[in-house]
Amino acid sequence: MVLGELRKHVEALILYDRIACGTRNSYIRCVRRGEIGTTALQGANKIPMPENTTSINVVFVVYLAAMLGVGFLFFRRTESTSDYFLGDRKLDKWVAALSAQASDMSGWLLLGLPGAAYLSGLSASWIAVGLLAGTYLNWRFVARRLRHFTGVSEDIITISDYLEHRFREKRNLLRIISALFILVFFMIYTSSGFVAGGKLFSTVFHIPYSTGLLLGAAVVVSYTFLGGFNAVCWTDFFQGTLMLVAILVVPVVILDSAAMSGTVRTSFEELNASAPSYFSLFGDASTGVFALAVGTVSSLAWGLGYFGQPHILVRFMAIRSADDVAVARRIAMVWVTLSLIGAVSVGILGRMTGPMLEGPDAEKIFMVLVGLLFPGLLAGVFLAAILAAIMSTADSQLLVTTSAFTEDFYRTFLRKNAGDTELVWVSRLTVVAVALAALLMAFVSEKLVFAIVAYAWAGFGATFGPVLLGSLFWRRMTWQGALCGMVTGGLTVLVWGQIDGGIFELYEIVPGFVLSTLTIMAVSLLTPPPPEEAVAEFDRLAGELTDPDAALE
Repeated sequence: MVLGELRKHVEALILYDRIACGTRNSYIRCVRRGEIGTTALQGANKIPMPENTTSINVVFVVYLAAMLGVGFLFFRRTESTSDYFLGDRKLDKWVAALSAQASDMSGWLLLGLPGAAYLSGLSASWIAVGLLAGTYLNWRFVARRLRHFTGVSEDIITISDYLEHRFREKRNLLRIISALFILVFFMIYTSSGFVAGGKLFSTVFHIPYSTGLLLGAAVVVSYTFLGGFNAVCWTDFFQGTLMLVAILVVPVVILDSAAMSGTVRTSFEELNASAPSYFSLFGDASTGVFALAVGTVSSLAWGLGYFGQPHILVRFMAIRSADDVAVARRIAMVWVTLSLIGAVSVGILGRMTGPMLEGPDAEKIFMVLVGLLFPGLLAGVFLAAILAAIMSTADSQLLVTTSAFTEDFYRTFLRKNAGDTELVWVSRLTVVAVALAALLMAFVSEKLVFAIVAYAWAGFGATFGPVLLGSLFWRRMTWQGALCGMVTGGLTVLVWGQIDGGIFELYEIVPGFVLSTLTIMAVSLLTPPPPEEAVAEFDRLAGELTDPDAALE
């Protein structure tokens, strides 16, 4: 888009940004509630594409076939539920690092964050800073400790297994409550992934949305059904690599094209003159100190969510050795740093040099730039990166949901003596059942799916984050404290998110995390101490972790 057109439309975009979404935190709320962030693929048929779409279709078909091939590869190597849900705890450090980050970022890396940067400018970087800090702290303080604490028993396969074992809770209350949270919210989370995949297939192949929805779900279900955790992690490894390449190449090509045409400086000056706060880290100062503080804290608080995301935590549990975590952490940090810088750059450079996109359409900026800048084959590769991002999260959530049913309900209450072969096939059938339920949700009420999933990141962060941290670092914590903390965190997120104005503009993960932590501490101190057996095991495991890597780096 020429600069004259940009200048003509920029005031309308600023007006949308201020009125529809207000402060930066309000924009985040719009994203979480489905007002922004769920429509990037709606109306995607308007996105400019290369004339030769056959090559794009070929890339997608080859990519999908490769994912299915990984599933078949691991089909005969899966003999137990430990294989199916944790890869027999032999996950390579490279695969653990990239699969954890790919399943974490999802399509948000290529759609949501560039869209936020496109609308809000450099101030969107605070979200990236929060996620970067959360990633590091999670790998630095949780990953190694969780791997060591869950490695004491082969029976610890799920987060619910770990919590029940850690606190020696015999009533199954911790298992039931935690498994219900995971089962319900991750089923809906999976449904949202299917919806996004369906829209992308509809755009690329020019087929009805319903057909695209079934096609995308069929591929994810097939390789998850066949290969379980190993198939999911290895496909996520390749998908994470593709995501990184795509999000780095696009801004480099934009800069190269702009430099060759000599428009970089002019574009910057034009945009800076029209929107002076666009290149400010703190956005529009006229909103007031309180609004700026709430927006900045809310953006940074996204990092708190990492401590409670089951699909990330299971990677920590599955890595081959606690000693591999340090290297995996460095790999993950390089990936996430480069990816976040690339995503923010796509949004800002797209605003400077690309076509005008208003409101929710801002999240199409990556797809728009790919369609404009690259020929058919390369466009297909980079558009496949969006599919990779979507699939890398949907498959992980599908598998965690399945493990919650198989391990925490079927094995615990229905068939306590079930053998490995039976449990593996029950797990595979559960993958299909959960997928069908998620598909039904996607067909019946897409709006409801996104309305609920809007709370998922904050909900899991506040529900499981404080509980997990307490279980790993506080020997005096009790099962009663854990249970009350989970419920308090989850309910706070749900209630807080329904209220607008003033302090309630603060991202709900902040009050949820704080109140959950305080509840855990208060209830644990008011209830009898944990069993001596649990305390002794805690002290032993914590003592075994004292080595050079325990020091801050």
